[in-house]
Amino acid sequence: MKQRVLWPAAVAAMLALAGCGSATGNEPSSNSASGKLVVWDWKSSDKTATAYVEKAKADFAKKHPGVTVEFVAQPFDQYYTLLGAAIQAGKGPDVMMFNGGGQIRDRVDALVPLDQYVSPDKQRLTGWDAFTKDGKAFASPVTLQGHPIYFNKDLYKKAGLDPQKPATTWSGFTADCAAITKATKATCFALGNKEGAGIQFFLSAFGTGTLSPQEYDDWIAGKRDWNSPHVKQIFQLWKDVEANGLNNKGGNSTTMFTDAFGIFQSGKATNIIGLMSDIGHWKDFNEFLGPENVGVMKSPVIAEGAVPSLPFDGGIGYGVAKWTKDPALAADLVRSLTSTDALSTFYANAGAVVSDTTVKAAEPAVTALVADLKTGKPALHVALSSKTIELMGRLSQQILDGSVTVDAALKQLGESDRS
Repeated sequence: MKQRVLWPAAVAAMLALAGCGSATGNEPSSNSASGKLVVWDWKSSDKTATAYVEKAKADFAKKHPGVTVEFVAQPFDQYYTLLGAAIQAGKGPDVMMFNGGGQIRDRVDALVPLDQYVSPDKQRLTGWDAFTKDGKAFASPVTLQGHPIYFNKDLYKKAGLDPQKPATTWSGFTADCAAITKATKATCFALGNKEGAGIQFFLSAFGTGTLSPQEYDDWIAGKRDWNSPHVKQIFQLWKDVEANGLNNKGGNSTTMFTDAFGIFQSGKATNIIGLMSDIGHWKDFNEFLGPENVGVMKSPVIAEGAVPSLPFDGGIGYGVAKWTKDPALAADLVRSLTSTDALSTFYANAGAVVSDTTVKAAEPAVTALVADLKTGKPALHVALSSKTIELMGRLSQQILDGSVTVDAALKQLGESDRS
C-alpha cells in the first residue's frame, strides 16, 4: 500500500501539534517526568473504543492518581509516517499503538523491551509472537487479528445448499459458489484490492489450505521458498479466481475498507476473507445479515497434504518509546490498556476478539472463531517485512490486470524478502 508522502516541515508541525513533547531542544522530549503520558494510536477517537479507553484510564488513575494521560488519535493513513518522523527525531509519544508483525518489528530499535514489566500478563494474554523480536516482547497485545472466511448462510439456503456443511475441498467450494451465483447472482468473493491489502488476506487465508505443515512452519520461521510449487499455486489461484469471474468486478479499484465489506454485507457476494478485530468482522456482518446468517469457515483443502487452520496473530498492541523518562510508568499504562476490565469493554462495544483469554464470547460466529484458535497458526503475511508486504500489494494488482506474470512477481518478492 502506498503511503502519502509528507514534507518534513509539515511532519514537524504535526508532531508539535499532536502533544508529542516539546518543539524546542531545551525542553523534555517526553512528558512522563512532569506527570503526563502521551499515547498515540488510531483507535481512541472511534466511538466503539471510547468506553475501552475510559476504563483503561480509570484503572491507571487508581495506581497513579497524579499522572495525566493524553490520547492523540492520528489518521491511520499517515500514522507510520508520523511515527517514523518521531523516531527519527528521538522524541514523541510515551506509548504507541502498533500493528503486529513487520510494522513493529521494523521499529524495535525505538522501543523498550517490556518483558520485565508485563510478566504477570504473559499467561492471561495471547498473541505475543506478533509483537516479539529476538525473544523480546516490544508491545502487549490488545486484540487478536485473524483472517477467517465469512460466508452468507442465507445465500447457501437460497441455492439449496446446507450452510452447516460448507465444502472442505477447493473443487467443492467453487461448485457451491457456482450454484449460489446461478441461484442468486451473488459473486463467490467480495474483493477490495485498491489498497493492495486483498492479497495479504488471500495469502494467509488460503495458504493454510495449500502449504504442507512443514512448509507452513518453515515460512513462519523465516525459511521461505518463493520457488515452491505450493507458493506459486497460491499466487496462481489469486490470478485464476479473478480470471474465472469469482470476484466482484473492479477489485483493483474497490477499497477493502470498507467498500468490499459493503458488497458482502449487501448480499452481493457469498464469501469474504474478513478480520477478527473491530472492523470487517462478525459484529459488522451481524448487523446487516443477522447473526443467524453469518458463517465462518477455514480454507478448503487446495493441495493434498495441507491442514487448514485459522490464521491469526496479535492484532494491535501498545509499546513504550525508548525516549520516555519513566519506562516503568509507561509500561504500567500499557498494562491498564490490556487489563481484563478494559478488554472486556472493547469486546462488548467494538466486537474485537481481544487478547485476554479470560474474556468469554457468546455470539455464534465468535464462538466458532475462538474454538479455532486452539489449532490456529500465525498468518503468513504477518511474517513478512513491511517493505515486502508493500511490494506484494503492488504486484498483486499487476497480476490481476495482467501486467506482470506470477513467476515474475514471485521472483521480485523472493528478492525483497531475502534482502
